Amino acid sequence: MFLDQRDNRRRLLTGYAGPGFFISPQAELPLKGLSVLNAFAYTCAFSVCAARAGATVTSLDLSKKYLEWGRRNFELNELDQARHDFIFGDAFDWMRRLAKKDRAVDLILLDPPTFSQSKEHGVFRAEKDYGKLVAAALPLLKPGGVLFASTNAATLKPELFLEMVEAAIGAAGRGVLQRQYVPQPPDFPVSREEPAYLKTVWMRVS
Repeated sequence: MFLDQRDNRRRLLTGYAGPGFFISPQAELPLKGLSVLNAFAYTCAFSVCAARAGATVTSLDLSKKYLEWGRRNFELNELDQARHDFIFGDAFDWMRRLAKKDRAVDLILLDPPTFSQSKEHGVFRAEKDYGKLVAAALPLLKPGGVLFASTNAATLKPELFLEMVEAAIGAAGRGVLQRQYVPQPPDFPVSREEPAYLKTVWMRVS
């Protein structure tokens, strides 16, 4: 679990992304009835929060070890694993498969590692490939759904990161209806020697 993402985990728990930006209008459980894809689930911290808020979650990761850790986190939070899916495999490959099956979800969470490599997709580098990742995810996002995009690539400037995400959305013939950019938390100090690395944005997509 990464402490620098705790504010975004709380946004999932509350369903409140920012001023005037509610992930869902539900009152009893913030994400009740919503379907969520967590494409780089790791130990499923985001998945647990979404499930606690009432969503049905698909957790996807390239590591069986971390997915099992994620299942354990569901168990510790008294969440019924039978209501949720855990998929082992490459995110690009599985998003393509799910799109072919006409799967569509209300919320997609993208928090990939800065660098990764798989047999199916090859090398992924956030600095140059993030737009391709967003493009691969969009066919699964319902109209009016919410996309959460995050990266800890320190060399990727916030302006370029947002440009990559929005360019991929525009290229898909879709638009951004709402946007809430969330910078690095203030208790993770930033200096000239160590500039801010974390960049996250919530977007409602037409």
